[in-house]
Amino acid sequence: MALFTNNPNCGAAIRAEEFSVEVKSFSREEFETKSVLNELLKINPDLVVLAGFLFKIPENIVRAFPNKIINIHPALLPKFGGKGMYGKHVHQAVFDNKETETGITIHYVNEHYDEGNIIAQFKINLTETDTPDTIEQKVRGLEIEHYPKVSHQLLQKP
Repeated sequence: MALFTNNPNCGAAIRAEEFSVEVKSFSREEFETKSVLNELLKINPDLVVLAGFLFKIPENIVRAFPNKIINIHPALLPKFGGKGMYGKHVHQAVFDNKETETGITIHYVNEHYDEGNIIAQFKINLTETDTPDTIEQKVRGLEIEHYPKVSHQLLQKP
């Protein structure tokens, strides 16, 4: 097990070190060349779980780990997905479009932003009093509740 990050000071890296999980940090250049791919191949992970990672995954990594890379998106894909649609941008779009529900999508990663096969979606209802900030809080609750569970379930599959 290892944590790969382009931000060695992120909260996940600090937590990983507390649990003696190896942290491997990399630059964008290392990510886009074969450096990160080679490190992943050495580990040969059963699952690559993305969290808060905004770089597009290079095709060589996607091809090396088909249906082994998952991501979470803070909306019900295919709505509000694609390049530039992350975090507050998504919640603002949900608000601006007067959606009555939103949620999270856990999906496999392919060579396109937010277009991989959907693994699971979890929904919440919105009210007229919701704001982009309250939407973000509600969605964050779904992420915390469901992403670890779905990741664990995927690891249990033969």
